[in-house]
Amino acid sequence: MANKRDYYDILGVSRNASQDELKKAYRKMAIQYHPDKNQGNKGAEDKFKEISEAYEVLSDDKKKAAYDQFGHAGVGGTGGFGGGFGGGFGGGGVDLEEALRTFMGEFGTGSIFGDLFGGGGRNRRTSSGYPGSDLRYDIQLSLKEAAFGVKKEIEITKLSTCPQCKGTGAKSGTGRTTCIDCSGRGNIRTTQGFFSISRTCPKCNGEGTVVKTPCSNCRGQGRVNKSKRITVTIPAGIDTGSRIKLANEGEDGLQGGLPGDLYIFVRVIDHEFFQRSEDDLYLEADIPFDVAVLGGKIDIPLLDGGNIKLKIPEGTQSGKIFRVRGKGVQPLRGYRRGDLLVRVKVEIPVNLSSSLKRQIRDLGESLSEKNLPLTTASKKKIKKLSE
Repeated sequence: MANKRDYYDILGVSRNASQDELKKAYRKMAIQYHPDKNQGNKGAEDKFKEISEAYEVLSDDKKKAAYDQFGHAGVGGTGGFGGGFGGGFGGGGVDLEEALRTFMGEFGTGSIFGDLFGGGGRNRRTSSGYPGSDLRYDIQLSLKEAAFGVKKEIEITKLSTCPQCKGTGAKSGTGRTTCIDCSGRGNIRTTQGFFSISRTCPKCNGEGTVVKTPCSNCRGQGRVNKSKRITVTIPAGIDTGSRIKLANEGEDGLQGGLPGDLYIFVRVIDHEFFQRSEDDLYLEADIPFDVAVLGGKIDIPLLDGGNIKLKIPEGTQSGKIFRVRGKGVQPLRGYRRGDLLVRVKVEIPVNLSSSLKRQIRDLGESLSEKNLPLTTASKKKIKKLSE
């Protein structure tokens, strides 16, 4: 007992360190000296045991109080690793799962945590084989196609079940044999110090079987790259950022595993004239000076083809917005189409002859305040500000 190092010195913290500081120090050292990271290094294994013992005591308020008062004698039955962490992982203060989570964060999802606690992603084997991966396809649509829907044919290349070996990876007439490294279990259990670790068998990649005579077509992989043409139905009202899921159109699974899915990501190309805001369309239209003054009708194009006559009332100002109901975008969910909003710009005549200039000058001189309400209001505001 007299030869044991001080627990605070082992973790490199002061005697008044908080629980957060203790945990942080332990995590850092556990990663550094973890047996899996230092295979074959007996010194690192002993160091890992030492810091774990120290943290087990100092992380428990009662054991810490006894240790602070009586030293190692106060916790004589704890630690030492002769009997584990104070009677096993469940009875002590060391959170093995937390340590493994920390270790996993250091080495990625393929760490021992996934093997010990059932982790793993989509490519992890299930009872029905290995599921195939999902695929992504980016598609560009015109504004018209997105607004009213369209059918598009696309071509993708994906891993498909080998037609020659039917996905087994073995040459026709042969089969798969039990992996001798793992005896068909798919994993290998090794002992690292005070606990054992199960890891995926590197020879069979967890399958439990291996191919002795590979299929010449897929070279034992069970799948080959294959092109496929697919017709995609684009629903009306879709917009940039939307995605369409095509179930089971991803890569084929292995050994009977389900295929993945294909995700179509949409990007809508900007239109030359129309702009979209949700289900409404916006359009700018130039109108002649005389139509703005006297009123009239102008032709307005529609996104889905053709045009309509838009009535311009007498005295229309530049910037005026007219709403044409039901001529916008078909909604993705719902029935009522959006509206078309037309913003008019009054065109000022250019390249005038002397005669026309004189006529316009005469017109301007003959206009009163009631003919120019906006100009009159603006003059009054300016005058008020200058007073």
